[in-house]
Amino acid sequence: MGYIMDLRKYVGKRPILMPAAGAAIINENNEILLQRRTDNKCWGIPGGSMELGETFEETATREVMEETGLSVNRLELFNIFSGEDLHYIYPNGDEVYITTAVFLCNNYSGDLKRDEEETLELGFFKLNDLPLERDLNPPDRIIISKLKDYLLNQGDDFNE
Repeated sequence: MGYIMDLRKYVGKRPILMPAAGAAIINENNEILLQRRTDNKCWGIPGGSMELGETFEETATREVMEETGLSVNRLELFNIFSGEDLHYIYPNGDEVYITTAVFLCNNYSGDLKRDEEETLELGFFKLNDLPLERDLNPPDRIIISKLKDYLLNQGDDFNE
């Protein structure tokens, strides 16, 4: 999070716009990979803030590798999320309005390996057995809800 951390030196904790990207990693059993974060102990999809010069795809690819140890081989744009639903105040008081591109990925390689700085736990979850809403990262709640709806209706087609 170099760019955002550098920007914070000038703006303090004031609200900023934060471009970001993440990926919904879907395994062959139509389960979604979630990451339990170290900052707020909540579950969300792997992802994070964009660095200068990166594309959304590059950001998602980098963040997935950093946080899970997986290499994504193909990303498919799911949706772009922004607005009040993605307003968030981090536990340290930093305030952001996130604009995030979320990708679907069922073509990945590698072994799960959590980044101990950002990740407490990684796990694949059945769509009907996700963590409780209160245990989801607040900015990810709307994203995970939309992903669940999509995958329950289109998931078999997505994994073919």
